[in-house]
Amino acid sequence: MSALPTCCIIGAGCSGFTAAKALQDRGIPFDCFETSDVIGGNWAYKNKNGMSACYESLHIDTSKHRMAFEDFPIPPDFPDFPHHSQVLAYFNAYVDHFGLRETIQFNTAVTHVTRTQEGLWRVTVDRSGAGGPSSETRLYDAVFVCNGHHWSPRWPDYDGMATFTGVQMHAHSYLTPFEPHDMRGKRIVVVGMGNSAMDISSELSQRPIAEKLFVAARRGVWVMPKYVNGQVADKGAMPAWIPLSIQRALGKRMIKRIVGNMEDYGLPKPDHEPLEAHPSVSGEFLTRVGCGDITAKPNIKKFDHGIVEFEDGSREPIDVVIYATGYNVSFPFLDETVIQVENNRLPLYKRIFAPGIPNLFFLGLAQPLPTLVNFAEQQMKLVGRYLTGAYALPAAPDMERIIQADEDMYTGHFYASARHTMQLDFNKYVWDMQRELKRGAKRAKARPGLPVPARAGARSQAAAE
Repeated sequence: MSALPTCCIIGAGCSGFTAAKALQDRGIPFDCFETSDVIGGNWAYKNKNGMSACYESLHIDTSKHRMAFEDFPIPPDFPDFPHHSQVLAYFNAYVDHFGLRETIQFNTAVTHVTRTQEGLWRVTVDRSGAGGPSSETRLYDAVFVCNGHHWSPRWPDYDGMATFTGVQMHAHSYLTPFEPHDMRGKRIVVVGMGNSAMDISSELSQRPIAEKLFVAARRGVWVMPKYVNGQVADKGAMPAWIPLSIQRALGKRMIKRIVGNMEDYGLPKPDHEPLEAHPSVSGEFLTRVGCGDITAKPNIKKFDHGIVEFEDGSREPIDVVIYATGYNVSFPFLDETVIQVENNRLPLYKRIFAPGIPNLFFLGLAQPLPTLVNFAEQQMKLVGRYLTGAYALPAAPDMERIIQADEDMYTGHFYASARHTMQLDFNKYVWDMQRELKRGAKRAKARPGLPVPARAGARSQAAAE
């Protein structure tokens, strides 16, 4: 058998360490670099790399039934919706069970990745955090980008923001009602109505904390429950072979029947139907609104020192504004000549491959419903076969056509927004991937050999000599 390509994995969050597991299982050599001193990425509370969006009270919105890795069950004593500390404990147990920890180079930041004329990857790392050199460059046959997409805060731009005399912060910085700012007795505006906005506003709106809490948003949303008829809402799923249009039509009816009209709770009426936007899930938010602890407002119009004016003309004295306005997709280490992201959109074949770059893989760069935790595990079923020659890609024009068709299927019904550039249905994706693996196996038989040959090791040895 031909020598297998040497790979570089950037990041040791759930996408990075599941990639490492898949490569290890297939005997594919790799290095995995992690900026922090722990695994888990976004799920490592107070991660020293500054990239975690965890707050102390955070529970995952995906039930344990849907976030488990296929070959490593969730502990049976975990609650339906585990706390972030339990999610991280599960990740650590996975890494140790499969002997992955010793394969991860901690305190090592990837600072620059560029492609050589020969199509190899020159990766520069900073190992000063691990007691090594501040700059070291290595050559690889393939690169896995696993740096996540919930770490670069996306800020809005309102008139007068610079004049505001209170505190402005992004939800990414929120830890507790007392850290990094003491919220007790404050008048607070949370901007946005996504999952983080609902968690944070539900927590801060409790009477011992905020004096008054407002939620401001450009449009109304449908708030989904975590439980339906005593069962976790995401546990059941329709068969993946049912067209998504039919699944959505049935889902819309069920959601409207279960939660009713949002305006009946005191929220703005959504300008879209259920499932036509990334869902907001909360078991508490609607109750807090109904109890009067949270007051809904339209979007912010402008700031006037300590006053916030909303688009309906109302004005409120405000002490703290928390922007739960999402994140930017960013790869600061990747040479801009390699790839470019426009308004959080990066078209990828099966959310993995950029056409024309056969040895660069993006893992976990998606918003799969219901879960992202085990998404890269599914992606690696394809990538693992690809690197060992058991799967071959379609021709570039076919990839472009399929990318567009997939985007139309998964996001064509959503309203235009940067938060809807990477949506997909997890069940449908897995079902489609099974068929794609069969198609790719047929292509591989017609084109024997490794699509990514092992060249980096020989070049590095030659350079050393």
